[in-house]
Amino acid sequence: MTAAETAFFEKCIDFLNTIGIPVRFTAIDKDCFLPGFRLENGTVLIDKDKMLYPGDLLHEAAHLAVVPAPDRTTLLAESIQHRQHREAEEMMAIAWSYAACVHLGIDPYFVFHDKGYDGGGKEIADNFKEGRYFGVPMLQWTGMCAPATESPAYPAMLRWLRGDQ
Repeated sequence: MTAAETAFFEKCIDFLNTIGIPVRFTAIDKDCFLPGFRLENGTVLIDKDKMLYPGDLLHEAAHLAVVPAPDRTTLLAESIQHRQHREAEEMMAIAWSYAACVHLGIDPYFVFHDKGYDGGGKEIADNFKEGRYFGVPMLQWTGMCAPATESPAYPAMLRWLRGDQ
């Protein structure tokens, strides 16, 4: 990792621990959708030896943040694809990740890199920077951010973790 990536990565870890998403460094023996990262029972596991893109941390953590609170502690990497509202939660996770970048003052391309999001990471970040969002209405519906007509509007967040609904 470059010095900037290391600083961003450490800032992300501090942020996640502060908002209640535990992060733990460990060897991961299972296949991972994002190399070096795994969700297990409400915790983001990180294998630094297998990690390719440190910014993927925020997106993985976002999956924990946007699920209803009762589901958070039992969420596993394998269960995400089988969730009833997985497409909505994926869009919410992307919007949440961008909001976290803005909140933390880190370059969105750290998370939305060229190798992520089926090669469309840069385009997603470009669109979000221009105010062309997706996933935000669902963040608003869950009370995680204010409606666009209220202040502070997205990318500001009212809550970083979804409640019980």
